[in-house]
Amino acid sequence: ALVVAGSDRRGAIFGVYTLWEQMGVSPWKWWADVVPARQATLSVAQGTKVSDAPVVQYRGIFLNDEAPALTNWAKEKYGGFNHRFYEKVFELVLRLRGNYLWPAMWPPTAFYADDPENGRLAHEMGIIMGTSHHEPMMRAHDEWARFGKGAWDYSKNAKGLQEFWKQGLRNSHGQDRVITLGMRGDGDEPMSEEDNVDLLQKIVRDQRAMIEQDTGKPAGEVPQVWALYKEVQGYYEKGMRVPDDVLLLWCDDNWANIRRLPTPEERARPGGAGVYYHFDYVGGPRSYKWLNVTPIPKIWEQMHLAWQYDAKRMWIVNVGDLKPMEVPIEFFLTYAWNPQAWPAERLPEYLRLWATREFGAEHALEIAELVEGYTRFNGRRKPEQLEPGTYSVLNYDEAGRIARDYAALAERASKVAAKLRPEQRAAFFQ
Repeated sequence: ALVVAGSDRRGAIFGVYTLWEQMGVSPWKWWADVVPARQATLSVAQGTKVSDAPVVQYRGIFLNDEAPALTNWAKEKYGGFNHRFYEKVFELVLRLRGNYLWPAMWPPTAFYADDPENGRLAHEMGIIMGTSHHEPMMRAHDEWARFGKGAWDYSKNAKGLQEFWKQGLRNSHGQDRVITLGMRGDGDEPMSEEDNVDLLQKIVRDQRAMIEQDTGKPAGEVPQVWALYKEVQGYYEKGMRVPDDVLLLWCDDNWANIRRLPTPEERARPGGAGVYYHFDYVGGPRSYKWLNVTPIPKIWEQMHLAWQYDAKRMWIVNVGDLKPMEVPIEFFLTYAWNPQAWPAERLPEYLRLWATREFGAEHALEIAELVEGYTRFNGRRKPEQLEPGTYSVLNYDEAGRIARDYAALAERASKVAAKLRPEQRAAFFQ
């Protein structure tokens, strides 16, 4: 018999999907139309094989800035962000050996309110759910516009907000979740100038009391996260604290540079620490989305620091519309599973192995170089930030050289596409 066993249901799921990948089935079979190569025989060597547990406990993605592209596509294919859509997302996350998700949230989208089956299916499939840095207590931002009463202001409307948050706990009761604490201003904005650390600490105390009421457990036994995003990190630096069992989620600067990592004293907290990272960003001073602009060495550099500084309880990355971030998503989750397996020296090998799995060995090196090239070019200056004077027309023919580099890369890609089998070309295009 061939037995696939896990220490829990997710362990068993990862074992099954690892076996599928070893058979030649890409995790991107559905999302990027990767056609598995036909195999004459499949065999497994006799003997017990053990895969170690992941280094990062919560490993996930955040569907964000998802309108219009992903939103319109989901409406066309599924009627919206319902359980039929999320089944495909959950499966992808699991095939990539992730276990955690912040769902799409741009109005008018709400994971639990749009389809009650969403949460139940996530739990059944083994996905741990959360909500984003500005959506406390398992409620989507858009739900306040739909169901909230009064002002989004705890100093004036504590009772209304408490009832709203309690319903969020009821909607997700009994399901695997990590509950976001705290409060930001309405619409992912800072709270007003008058809001102070004392009020925010009271909000967290009240939220934890609601969690105890919902679960019947001490708050310290229920997974919770406080995201130190933008101005919230400033509150922390001014003295705001949460109980030591709460996970501190440090953040990048929205441009893939981690702002701060835990001190030795912070690393002793039982709640641990994690990182919220970005492959996509909408906000000030400038936005960037639509394209993969994050080279793998950049991800490695920053997440290696997170691992070294013990910010490894949770890694969550904003992936925009999900596509076309396939390559950085997979590297991010692969590195979260076992950073030690991917020292800097192996990074060129990573893309070659990825391309071999997706397209076969014959063109793998060329495809790896194409992916490395376009992310390196896009990473120099994100396309949304390009302006007529970005690259000099006069000094050393800088602008001309860069234009020729792009043109040469595109020509190489066209030549590779022509050599691929017809059934591989859709995946190659994506």
